Amino acid sequence: MDNSSYMYARLHNRRFTVASNSQGLSGSGTVFRYFVDGEAITSTYQGGRIRLGNQVGRVTGTHTFELLFQCITTEGELLAGWSRGEVGEDTNGRTTLHFVWGWLSGAQGGGESSYVELID
Repeated sequence: MDNSSYMYARLHNRRFTVASNSQGLSGSGTVFRYFVDGEAITSTYQGGRIRLGNQVGRVTGTHTFELLFQCITTEGELLAGWSRGEVGEDTNGRTTLHFVWGWLSGAQGGGESSYVELID
C-alpha cells in the first residue's frame, strides 16, 4: 500500500474530535472532516471556539502529512498556522492523529495536539 492509499483508508471522509490540545483553540466541541485525493489532503472544521476553519496539505510519508490551516473564531479572530501530523490507531481500531503545530498569523506560539476518530 503506497503512502496516499494508506492516508485515504485512514482519513478520507472520516470525522475526528480533539483528544488533547492544551495550547490550541480547538476543543471537545470541534469536529474535523478530512478528504484525501492522491497526495493532497483537505479538511473542514468547526465547533467550540471555531466558527469555521479549513486545512490543505500533502502526504509526506507512510503515516505522516503536513498541513496549513486557517480559521475564524466565534470572537471574530482570523488565525492561520502550520502542522505536521502522524496517523496511528488506538486499541479499539479507531484512527488517531498526533500533531506538532505553530501559528503563522493572528497568534504566537504552538504546541502538540491529539485527535481521535468519531464513529457514528
